[in-house]
Amino acid sequence: MARVLLLHSMYGLRPAVHQAADRLRAAGHEVHVPDLYDGRVVDDPEAGIEIKEEIGRDELLRRAVAAAAPLVGEGGLVYAGFSLGGSLAQNLALADDKAGGLLLMHGTSDMADDASTDIPVQLHVADPDTYEPVDWLNAWYLRMRRAGADVEVFRYRGAGHLFTDPDLPDYDAEAAERAWTIALDFLSSL
Repeated sequence: MARVLLLHSMYGLRPAVHQAADRLRAAGHEVHVPDLYDGRVVDDPEAGIEIKEEIGRDELLRRAVAAAAPLVGEGGLVYAGFSLGGSLAQNLALADDKAGGLLLMHGTSDMADDASTDIPVQLHVADPDTYEPVDWLNAWYLRMRRAGADVEVFRYRGAGHLFTDPDLPDYDAEAAERAWTIALDFLSSL
């Protein structure tokens, strides 16, 4: 059983995030889903970007750190997130020397050249993805490997950016099911 901190995308704590958490719980994992947007939920990318920019990246990271703090003590916490939440999860995981793993759905983050980690990392991303261009993903993969992480990348051709959210136009049922099957195997191996 993994202990998972699951962070939402720029759309907020949507029903799809709760559904994902329930799916992970049904597989025996302990899952925590903080609301970094104070209850605001949108289904339009422009509105999501507006909220994200209004709160600010530093404040979102502070909120994510505060949500993780009570869970970190025992070590082995798996950080996970959707798009923006993946970016935040990556930052938290790389700062936690006891992290148990990193599960990224639809998003990554830049990282320091001197980053060092040995955690297992799994990324699920659309192919192509306007938010995660191929050149960016290739460079990200190389930086993550150079940092020492054990990285797996799964690309889903033709899927939209947030292809696991059934209430968004990006949804791709087949890609979502494949991604969750692989992600559950990943979590069970930690």
